Amino acid sequence: MSSQTEISAAFPFESKYVDVFGSKMHYIEEGEGDPIVFLHGIPTSSYLWRNVIPHLSKSARCIAVDLIGMGKSEKPDLEYSIFEHIKYVEAFIESLKLKNVTLVLHAWGSVIGFDYAMRHQDNLKALAFMEAHVRAAIDWDMVSLPVQELASVLDSKDNGYDVIMNSNYYVNKVMPSGVLRRLSEEEMEHYREPFATPGSCKPIWQYLQELPLGDDNNDVVKLIDNYSKALCASPVPKLMLYAVPGFITTIDTVKWARDHLSNLELVDIGDALHYAQESNPQRIGEELATWYESL
Repeated sequence: MSSQTEISAAFPFESKYVDVFGSKMHYIEEGEGDPIVFLHGIPTSSYLWRNVIPHLSKSARCIAVDLIGMGKSEKPDLEYSIFEHIKYVEAFIESLKLKNVTLVLHAWGSVIGFDYAMRHQDNLKALAFMEAHVRAAIDWDMVSLPVQELASVLDSKDNGYDVIMNSNYYVNKVMPSGVLRRLSEEEMEHYREPFATPGSCKPIWQYLQELPLGDDNNDVVKLIDNYSKALCASPVPKLMLYAVPGFITTIDTVKWARDHLSNLELVDIGDALHYAQESNPQRIGEELATWYESL
């Protein structure tokens, strides 16, 4: 699946829903065994994992959920703060009565997953992550040039709000820049659909307000600092997949993880950029499967 022709745009999974705090959260599942829960970042959905899950579904019950307000999940009247996402994902796991969970995390979904994992280590089998917030980026040198450029585009709050909320800029412009191939129109439509109506981009806008860039004293930074310290001490098996250049993961972040995270396996997945699951899903799937089967 390393070439574009081998990456399928199809999403051949049955849609399932569970009620969480009065709203339906959409998820897919494939396989049997201990659960692997896949958490996506912004502005994606469970669709991001479509070419990765088949590599793991022979060994586990693979579950990919759409964060509340994203994908095919409902859009209740929320702020869509990271703390609300954490609340909904925690309740989602409880609703499905998932035990001995392995989390596979990407980007903003990693903040949700790491926090859950460190507060529920007794329910955790293992952690895998890519382009993840393993530590708070409180200095511009800790983030990549593409992230700095995005921040400059949104520097004017009024202009940034209009760009994000009224033009689907993030899906149409930002996301494709994080993939090493050209996404097909079918693939783009999957990602555009959840944000097709006025106000539907609110989860994206809130995410951009909360990104910890150069601010070392806010609630999101404190959240990341807390779980980062716990990750360093936690004996849970960890797999960090990385590509350089990444958007969130710089080479310094890889070195920090190597030196600070216990029971960590590091795997270079080659050229991938931010949305590695769209650039090289076969490599990701194979590395995840090999690691998972060794646990």
